[in-house]
Amino acid sequence: MGHMDAAGWDERYRASELVWSAGPNQFVEAELADLPPGRALDLAAGEGRNAIWLARRGWQVTAVDFSQGGLDKGRILADGLDIDWVCADVTTWTAAPSYDVCLLAYLQLVADERRAAVRNGYSALRTGGTFLLVAHDSTNLTEGTGGPQEPSVLMTAQDVLADLAGETYEVQRAGRAERLVPQPDGSTATAYDAVVRLVRRS
Repeated sequence: MGHMDAAGWDERYRASELVWSAGPNQFVEAELADLPPGRALDLAAGEGRNAIWLARRGWQVTAVDFSQGGLDKGRILADGLDIDWVCADVTTWTAAPSYDVCLLAYLQLVADERRAAVRNGYSALRTGGTFLLVAHDSTNLTEGTGGPQEPSVLMTAQDVLADLAGETYEVQRAGRAERLVPQPDGSTATAYDAVVRLVRRS
């Protein structure tokens, strides 16, 4: 079997795998569904499920991730939606303050790298723009289910607010949220996420 065959199957597999997890994160959907479409920045977009959901709702989206493979998956599923796929490191990528929404969903970085990404994303917002971060909460390790088992890449809402020290914002939501996770036996288990929603003030 030649390389092209493998690549072709790989692409088909990736495309079908995507469809399976194509819906947005529940907190992203709940927090952003009512906002009028504008320009959105999805940092650490991964396979792009949240970027695609936003684009389908009329948003002009910039999706940034350091994995070209993840972005390639997203591009296949996006099927021509208004998304600019950018392969870059979210700890160093920056943009002028022109976005209406900045989203960071399940970013898994150690504290100093996370702080850089959070600040880069926040600084890309126009005044009045919405910053939304959803992540595996630090308490999920001992109290929840699933998620990374490495404490250094977990965080709390308070950690994220501390990352933005010196910035001026209005807190709309900052705390721990429960997410129900279906289990193989048909039951559900609870995962704990940190959810932070802010509006940038001048």
